[in-house]
Order: sequence, then C-alpha cells, then structure tokens
Amino acid sequence: MKITEIEFGKLKMPLKTPFKTALRTIDCMEDVVIILHTDTGQRGFGSAPATALITGETHGSIIEAIRTVIMPAIVGEDVANLNRVVHLLQQSIVGNFSAKAAVEIALYDLFAQSFNAPLYRILGGGEPVISTDLTISVDYIDKMVKDALDAVARGFDALKIKVGKDLTLDIERVKAVYAAVGDKALIRLDANQGWTPKQTVSALRQLEEAGVELECIEQPVRGDDIEGMKYVTERVSTLVMADESSFGPREVIDLIRMRGADIINIKLMKTGGISNAVKIADIAAIYGVECMIGCMAETSIGVSAAAHVAVAKSTTITRIDLDSPSLAKVNPVIGGVTFDDAEIRISDAPGLGIESISELSMLKVG
Repeated sequence: MKITEIEFGKLKMPLKTPFKTALRTIDCMEDVVIILHTDTGQRGFGSAPATALITGETHGSIIEAIRTVIMPAIVGEDVANLNRVVHLLQQSIVGNFSAKAAVEIALYDLFAQSFNAPLYRILGGGEPVISTDLTISVDYIDKMVKDALDAVARGFDALKIKVGKDLTLDIERVKAVYAAVGDKALIRLDANQGWTPKQTVSALRQLEEAGVELECIEQPVRGDDIEGMKYVTERVSTLVMADESSFGPREVIDLIRMRGADIINIKLMKTGGISNAVKIADIAAIYGVECMIGCMAETSIGVSAAAHVAVAKSTTITRIDLDSPSLAKVNPVIGGVTFDDAEIRISDAPGLGIESISELSMLKVG
C-alpha cells in the first residue's frame, strides 16, 4: 500500500454556544482535512485546526507545510513501513506540529486498515468505551453555573472550568460552580496560562481554605515558565497539570524530572501526531505519572484518533478531555467513533472507521 497523492478540504462545525477561554472566543470549529490516497484505493483521513496562539500554525501554513515539504518526503513510500514513513515525516520540517499530526493520523488510519483492524487494537487494544469531561467556558457566574448544571443533567461527571481572566472573579466563579455541582461531578480548572505563579498559589489556597475540592488545575502559568510550574506544584495540594509546557517527549522528561507538574496533558496537535503521543504515555508510565488526553477546538476526525490512543494507553491516560464534538451543533463525520455526550464509543471498523464526511469542502491547492 503505497502513498500516491493527497487531497485537501475544509470542514466547519458551528458550536452550540460560543467557546470562551482566557485566550480567545470562537463560535465555530474549522479544520484542514487531508485525505491520503494509496495505490490500493484505500484512503486515510487526518485533520488539524489553526492554533496560532499555541503551535503558531494557521490553516494556510498547515496546507503549505504538508503540500511543499511533508508530502514530497513520503509520497511513494509503503505504509507497511510505518516507522520509516513516520520518521521521514517528522524529520522533514522543524515544528509544524499540527501539520505533522494531520498526516500522521491519516498514516495510522491506513496502517490499521491494512490489518483490517480498528486503530486502538493496533496500538495495543483496550475497552473501546471511554468517558470525557465537558468544558464550561469562562463567562458570567450565573451562566457558568447554568452550563454546569446542564452538563451534569446530560450525564457528565467531570467538568473542566475555564478561568484565567480576572483572579478575584475567577475565584468566585469556581466557588459558585462547585457549590452547584461539586457533589455531582469532579471539577478541573484550566487557566490557559492566564495567571502568574504567585497568583495561582494564592487562588488555589483560597479555594482550598473555602472547602473547594479540585481534581486538578491545568496550565495556570505561561507555557515556557517551567520554574513557575514547579513553584506552584511545590506549594499547593491541588494536582497541577502541564499542557502548553509539554509538547514533546523531551519536554515531558524534563518536566517530570524537575517535578514541574503532577499530570501531563497529551494533545496530538502539540505532539505532532500519534507516534509522540504514544511515547509520552510510555515515558509517563515509567515515572508513574498519569496523563490526560485532550484536544484543541477541532472536529471529530482528530479527536477520534485521540480516542483510539486513549483506549490503547488507558492505564496511563486516566483522564479524558475530548469534548469538542459535544460542543458542536452536529457531527459531520459518519462512522468510526460515536460521541454521545459524555460517552465516546469506538466501533470495530478498520482504522479510524470513517465512512464519509458531510459538509466537507474540497480545496484546490497548488
């Protein structure tokens, strides 16, 4: 099964309600979709969103990196030689993690198809049903409480609360949400790099003293401030999770060794795809560190790939944050993975199991 060509498309998914973080507000998710073609007629699907504030990539840069650099490095290669093809892909260009992830997802899709097995089985097997949390956007307190109550009513037993805009107001937001649903759901905070180390320690101590029990706080300080992450981790009881502080395996090793975080958040769009995500999970397992698997504001193609990784590495990936399909009005991807509020269920279809994608607009590139 040799790679012959690639097609590009755009997929846009309107959201049920605007998604607000300390960094941005969006009302739809939009991905570059790639379709890898082979000489056997089989197709592999991958995707990537624009994440300029995190990976530095836009839709245009993703397309150009794939078209002009990554594809020339792998076209004509046999998918059966997966490790070689992945190596060629990863070495073809520096950075461009989301572009690499889109192509890697399609490659792994094809590789699993060649064995007529779902991807999670090729990665090690597992129980193909997992449960995700749901993100509560930063907003007015009454709106956040209402959203949290609605989420619990829909069956979510873990909520990720976005904070990081106003420290004093953030504390009141968390207290109000915890008072409303703290006995019904685990509460995770995500500050999206919005606080300083001292602000984080102050906020968490106030919440702890108020009786608010948090499962963890995600990336409270700047991603490049590893010393700040260590400062927080050493001074609070709440578990600290690294997100933007940990892109690849080397960073994860450094972070773990210096005790800069208690939990590692794996995202395919940060790691450059599935191969490094698996490496990170294995490294974390060696050190006895648990992981979360998360996603960007992206469509269910890439999120489906992340779900397969989560199932295969479930002994280390103990927390699931793959809720972006649940935030969309519709899921245009037919086949493979079913997103039913908190429940994510993977079918036994080969590869990612994608049968078709409605609303996909094909692009003429080059």
